[in-house]
Amino acid sequence: MKKEYILDEIRRTAKANGGAPLGVRMFLRETGIKEADWKGKHWVRWGDAVREAGFAPNKLTIAYEESALIEKFIAVMREVGRFPVVAELRMKGRSDASIPNDKTFTRFGTKQQFAAKIMDYCQERPGYEDVIALCAAVVGAQRAQVGETEAEETIGFVYLVKTGRYYKIGRSNSVGRREYELGIQLPEKATTVHTIRTDDPVGIEAYWHARFAAKRKNGEWFELDAKDVGTFKRRKFM
Repeated sequence: MKKEYILDEIRRTAKANGGAPLGVRMFLRETGIKEADWKGKHWVRWGDAVREAGFAPNKLTIAYEESALIEKFIAVMREVGRFPVVAELRMKGRSDASIPNDKTFTRFGTKQQFAAKIMDYCQERPGYEDVIALCAAVVGAQRAQVGETEAEETIGFVYLVKTGRYYKIGRSNSVGRREYELGIQLPEKATTVHTIRTDDPVGIEAYWHARFAAKRKNGEWFELDAKDVGTFKRRKFM
């Protein structure tokens, strides 16, 4: 891959990001340009590429005050009307640069631990009754598991299936069974291209439907190209 093309993509994506260059992982997600395309060929470090494109490299981390992080999370919670899942945080972050990366919130522990912490934060402040109610539903689900210290997670799958020229993005608790069911219903053989393990099948399915919305043909069927398929296949767990 040519060096100038990569530099042009750094500048293009930085412009779309309000003038700030993307980190290496976000750049891969947005452009499909892999680390192997530039590392050891054009530059040693990502910061070198960013400098040559005319930008100062991003800091590896940004220190957020705990209360500021909680307020950012609450803003998303109020917008979606529930305790947001990873896919919702990522989608919101794509449209609002002030929303931190979803991994930033992992410092607060499990989903239930974070919900309990938000409840404690809100109980000291007026006007947060709606947030307390949303968090109570999450904490209550954990406490309902008598004799257990943590709620048991249900692992499901979001799959990409191909038949003919079209792809289906769906969810299931058993990928093999779903492929068999589709095979009965369709005139052409359905082949599973890739599956993503997830503890939130509904949210992750919605994330991919939204990401490929411009290529939707009918229902859950999409007309994807090789780059789209490659993007989906890079994810093993969400």
